[in-house]
Amino acid sequence: MKILMVAIPNHHFFQWVNQLKDSGFEVFWIDANDDGVVSHRIPWVKQVKGWRLNWDYPLRLTLKKRVPGLYKFLQKFNEKSLATAIGESISSVNPDIVHCFEMQLTGFSILPIMKGNNIPFIYSSWGSDVYYYKKRGTTDKEVEDFMKRVDVLISDCHRDVKALKDLGFDKTSYVFPGNGGITVDTTKIKAQKDRIIILFKGYQYDAGEALQIVKAIELLNLELIKNVEFHVYSTDKELENYIKASHVFNQLSYVIHPRHERLKNEELLMLMGKSIIHLGNNLSDGMPNALLEAMAMGAFPIQSNPGGATAEVIEDGVNGFLIENPLDFKAISKLMEDALSDLQLRQKAQDYNVRFIENNYKRATLQPKIIQLYKDTIV
Repeated sequence: MKILMVAIPNHHFFQWVNQLKDSGFEVFWIDANDDGVVSHRIPWVKQVKGWRLNWDYPLRLTLKKRVPGLYKFLQKFNEKSLATAIGESISSVNPDIVHCFEMQLTGFSILPIMKGNNIPFIYSSWGSDVYYYKKRGTTDKEVEDFMKRVDVLISDCHRDVKALKDLGFDKTSYVFPGNGGITVDTTKIKAQKDRIIILFKGYQYDAGEALQIVKAIELLNLELIKNVEFHVYSTDKELENYIKASHVFNQLSYVIHPRHERLKNEELLMLMGKSIIHLGNNLSDGMPNALLEAMAMGAFPIQSNPGGATAEVIEDGVNGFLIENPLDFKAISKLMEDALSDLQLRQKAQDYNVRFIENNYKRATLQPKIIQLYKDTIV
C-alpha cells in the first residue's frame, strides 16, 4: 500500500508517521512548508522536498535579503503551489491513500486536486482546526465542501467529530490522539511529595493564553510557592518578556524554554514526571497532547476546556481541574492554590491518571488499530 501524506513538519505528525515504520506500507510525505531539508525524524519515509521553486537561481537568497520587493515579484512566477505539488506527486507515486493533516494549512490547498480524483482521502483534524475555524475566517460552506471529499475523519476529540457530523459529514470517523499515542518511562514518575516543579505551556499567540497563567501565579501567596521551580516551555517572546519584567517572578526560581529552542519530548516528559502541576490555557484547542503526556507522568492537570474537549478526560475536581474561563486569571490562581494545598487530591489524581492513560492512550495498544484503519480505508 502506498500512502501519500501532506502535512507541515510537526512533532506530532512525525510521531504519528513513525507508527507505520514496520507496517509494510510505503509512505511518502509532501512537506507543506517545503523548507527543502530532509527530516531526520522520519528517515525511512520518502520525502517530497524542494518542490516549491521552479528554479533555485544563483544569488536568490542574496536578492531576497537585499531587494525584497523585487524578490517577491519574481517569486510569483518562480513558485509552485501546494496543489501543483500534490498533483505531480499523485501522478508519480500513484498512491492508494492520500492523508492530509490539518484543514486550513493543507486541506483547502489540495482540495481542487482531490476533487479531480477518487483516491481514498483521510483527513486528520488538529487542535483548533475545527473548533476555531470561524474565528479564522473560514465559513461553514467551505468546511462542508471540504468534508464532502473526505472519506475518513481522524480527530483528537469527540467534540470535533460531533461538530463535523452536525455539518453533514456521515462517513467513517475515528478518535485518536494527534501523535498516535503515549509512551512513557514509568521510572521517571516521581511521587507527589517529591515533586518540586510547576510546569506550563507558554503559548501566547493565536488562541494561546499563557499570560493568564503568569498573572495567576503572581497572585499566589509567596510562602506557597517559594520552594517551587517554575518551568515554561514553548514560550513565546511576549510572554518571556513579561516574566522577566515581573516583580513577583524576580523573587521566584524559574526556567524559560523558548519556543524557537524546541524542548525535546524526552526532556519535557522528564519535567512532567517531576511536576506538581501542569497547566495549559487556550481560547481554543483540541485534545492537547501535552495534557495527555502530563497526565501519563502524574502531574496534576489544570487545563482550559474549550467546547468541552478537555472534559472528555478530566472530571473536574477528581483527576484535575478545568479552567472554564481562560481569561479569568483570578479563578486560575484559585485552582492553583487549591491544588497546591491538597496533597491527597493530587496523589489520588496521579494514581488515576497514570492508569487512565495506560488503559486508553498507550501507543503500543493504539498502533495496531491505527495501522488497521489504513487497511480498512481501501477495502
